Amino acid sequence: MNARPQLLELESVRKSYGDGVTTEILHGIDLCIGEGELVALVGPSGSGKSTLLNLIGLLDQPTQGRIAIEGRAVENLDDQALTALRGEKLGFIFQSHHLLPGLSVIENVMLPSAAARGGFQTSMRAPSLALLDAMGLGRWAEAWPRQLSGGMQQRVAVARALMNEPPLVLADEPTGNLDTETSDQVFDLLRQQNADSSTAFLIVTHDWDLARRCERVIELVDGAVVYEGPPAGLRPAKQD
Repeated sequence: MNARPQLLELESVRKSYGDGVTTEILHGIDLCIGEGELVALVGPSGSGKSTLLNLIGLLDQPTQGRIAIEGRAVENLDDQALTALRGEKLGFIFQSHHLLPGLSVIENVMLPSAAARGGFQTSMRAPSLALLDAMGLGRWAEAWPRQLSGGMQQRVAVARALMNEPPLVLADEPTGNLDTETSDQVFDLLRQQNADSSTAFLIVTHDWDLARRCERVIELVDGAVVYEGPPAGLRPAKQD
């Protein structure tokens, strides 16, 4: 049982798709993430990881069950309220960085704040630059994304996810497109941010070595949680 204050709670969450003949993808998921936790979500392709991440990210609704963020149930919220909650409480890092090529590096970092406030504001530059400095990219603030390496672009994506100081960051294969050395650098940045702040991370990964460096691991197989606990309890690494 997680003794920390609960940030995210899922109770008996099920998700089905289909019209007429339905297929259930998630079968009664129960899990919690506490404030400031560093958690890995692992499992083979087709296990339901992406579906679960979409539900936690408020991009989809469960067929049954309850999801709450900081104690606030989300199932009855309308689209506007979900969008506001997502922007305030969640940050996102994807396998592909999804930087906008027509914006500078610092403008890409400012995007979450610009979306929340209805446009870019001068006051956003200082916190954005501080995040880029923390990522070792301060001198690239006015560069274009195409001028950066893949690893550098992913570090910009990390800074962007942290811009609004969300309590929870969802990272979907954030090192999947990177070589081993760069992957380690990006993960070390996530772990450092986790150690330096109360930001919690849920990291979806196929890399079991990376998962073992997290504080806790959740393993999903065929839409059900089959393991939840410390990395030491994981089975030997397997190929996906």
